[in-house]
Amino acid sequence: MTRKRNRILYGIMIITVIIMGLASRKMVNILPNFFNIYLGDALWALMIFIAFGFIFREIQTKIIALIGISFCYLIELSQLYHANWIDNIRQTTFGALVLGAVFSWNDLLAYAIGIGVGVLIEGLWWKN
Repeated sequence: MTRKRNRILYGIMIITVIIMGLASRKMVNILPNFFNIYLGDALWALMIFIAFGFIFREIQTKIIALIGISFCYLIELSQLYHANWIDNIRQTTFGALVLGAVFSWNDLLAYAIGIGVGVLIEGLWWKN
């Protein structure tokens, strides 16, 4: 039996995670410093996982996770590349949110956690 993801539900989840990610940047005085540093990255990866689930409705969760983590890692690795054209994009708000600016090994762990949360949520959803 092939399960299809509900695009309306996944669209709502994408918007919710984006709002949570943007809100996390506004709560720097409320959240512990550890969360301030990594929560946004984990939520970004979770949003990527959900977005790929939205696009590829019938692909297995583990494949979505692999695509998602690969995408996140490639974006992070792209931060090692600096040329005027891409650095100009990174200086915009949208470019900074999507491409980031500074490579960090720690971000790779945050992405794995975000993708892992997505896999866990989806696994629990299918179980019910």
